[in-house]
Amino acid sequence: QLVESGGGLVQPGGSLRLSCAASGSIFSIYVMGWYRQAPGKQRDLVASINSDNRVEYVDSVKGRFTISRDNAKKTVYLQMNSLKPEDTAVYYCNVKNYDWTEYWGQGTQVTVSS
Repeated sequence: QLVESGGGLVQPGGSLRLSCAASGSIFSIYVMGWYRQAPGKQRDLVASINSDNRVEYVDSVKGRFTISRDNAKKTVYLQMNSLKPEDTAVYYCNVKNYDWTEYWGQGTQVTVSS
């Protein structure tokens, strides 16, 4: 029900843009966000945006990543600039409805390496 795209291999300092589109069966979206999970680590929140366009970022990505959403398309984006090797992880899209029903994307690999 969530379709992600945009991952890949990029050199340090490079950029990637992730997209996540929610299917038509998902309604009343409140919060859209991105999480990431590196090998051997837990899945952590990277950025989120609510229906009032209030955004939150983990400290390690502030100033480098930008989250945005298109409500008409039910799509959330994550623009990632100045990527670092420590940003390497599987990135997961997350959507929560107003009743806190939660949906997860399948994950997209981001690898930052020279």
